[in-house]
Amino acid sequence: MTLQTTKCRKFLLAAAGAGIFVSTGVSAQDFSLNSERLNSLEEPIATDIAGVTVEVTGVVDGRVDFDLDDEVDGTSEFEPALLGNFEITASTQLANRWNVGVAYFGQYEVGPDGGEYTDNVAGFIGTSWGTVLAGEVSGVVSEQTRRVRGIGNADLQFDGPLGETDNWGGGYVGQFGPARISGVADDDGNFDLGFVWQRPSGPAGYRFAARYTNAEYTAADGISQFDTQAVSGTFEYLYGQSTYNLGVGYEHFDGTAGNADRWFASAGWQRQFGDVTASAEVHYGEIDGQSEFSGALGLRYNLSRGLSLNLGLNHSDGNADVGLVPLLEQKETKATISLRFGF
Repeated sequence: MTLQTTKCRKFLLAAAGAGIFVSTGVSAQDFSLNSERLNSLEEPIATDIAGVTVEVTGVVDGRVDFDLDDEVDGTSEFEPALLGNFEITASTQLANRWNVGVAYFGQYEVGPDGGEYTDNVAGFIGTSWGTVLAGEVSGVVSEQTRRVRGIGNADLQFDGPLGETDNWGGGYVGQFGPARISGVADDDGNFDLGFVWQRPSGPAGYRFAARYTNAEYTAADGISQFDTQAVSGTFEYLYGQSTYNLGVGYEHFDGTAGNADRWFASAGWQRQFGDVTASAEVHYGEIDGQSEFSGALGLRYNLSRGLSLNLGLNHSDGNADVGLVPLLEQKETKATISLRFGF
């Protein structure tokens, strides 16, 4: 798909969504286009413009990454960066009580090698039976079913299926009591399905999630393609200021270079101590007997509303081949410190 075609599709989708803002009403969509690790914890800023409710969230993060694997003269290399993103949603309610709108997410990152801007856009129609959406929605099911992310700058690698659907597609999210159903499909016939069950029980809370993914994966060589099928599940237990979670899964790869089977498991813990919140996570998996491992430690200190100091120590080590093709090839140890403001 050419860049011009992609921009045209985004413009037409946004224009179509804008054209249906014709009545008063408000309903926040029950999905997010932000599948990045950088998320705001604040409530959205909302306003009403001619019967259309506009909600905005965002975050700015100034950081320094320290590469602990690449040392020169006994000192670790470091790389400063500035990241910022925002998500804006405009929605209204029609006379038949359907909620319609458009959501847009954008993120800009600038570092020593220059800047990069990425974005997603989707239109949605919500009824009492759920929300139908179309656009760049490939991460919707993953965000619904994944384990809760680590705190601060923790970033656990390999956590979940490696295969992904194409960015453009259609989807559905529906809430039925304590259960939530979600699904997306792209124009190549790939799809992602999710189920979540969550409810409190006395002083504790439980969350179960299951996911089936039929997608594609590009190998570490950047060329070889594999069709993938994955089944994964997560469990979370919340008690007081602590959260414990576990994720397990199986994934099958099928390509011209051969076939491979992968199994994986991840576990995490996080707890709040006043203004400080800490987390620890670990992951282990195997692809035809070839191991993958990752770990992440995170810390966040709340300075004031929306402003926090964040730390992270992340390690990943995974190497796996299918025939002569490097399926997975990654080894990195990195520490990150950042000052973050969310709104």
